Amino acid sequence: MGARTSGREAALQMTYALDGVAEPDLEAEQVIKHFWRELPGDVEGRDYADELVRGVADARDRIDDRIRAASRHWRIERMSRVDRNILRLGVFELRERHDVPRPVVIDEAVELAKRYGAEGSSVFVNGVLDRIADDLGR
Repeated sequence: MGARTSGREAALQMTYALDGVAEPDLEAEQVIKHFWRELPGDVEGRDYADELVRGVADARDRIDDRIRAASRHWRIERMSRVDRNILRLGVFELRERHDVPRPVVIDEAVELAKRYGAEGSSVFVNGVLDRIADDLGR
């Protein structure tokens, strides 16, 4: 598993932990600190994971607005926590990490959805991120 792939997996776990927090940007550093203390994980992926978590926490409202606009017939509050946080990570990468190609962002998110989501999560994540990538001109 590559460093960014393992970083995305760790970031998913941390954003999942931040999901119910009212002010995630204030709690992100604590979650990051505790996560790495309990699960040292892949050192190479750590910086990327931390960047993703901080980025999602800082821009969660804007990211969620983008997801709401692209997810037809699904309110973000009704999505599973796993799907919602995979989408948040994908949207952050699409918006902020122009060095990561669109297909890589979407494929990595789909793989996370296959690994951690419910049946059908990968198709849902793929469709929403594809619409968002189009909207962003990526």
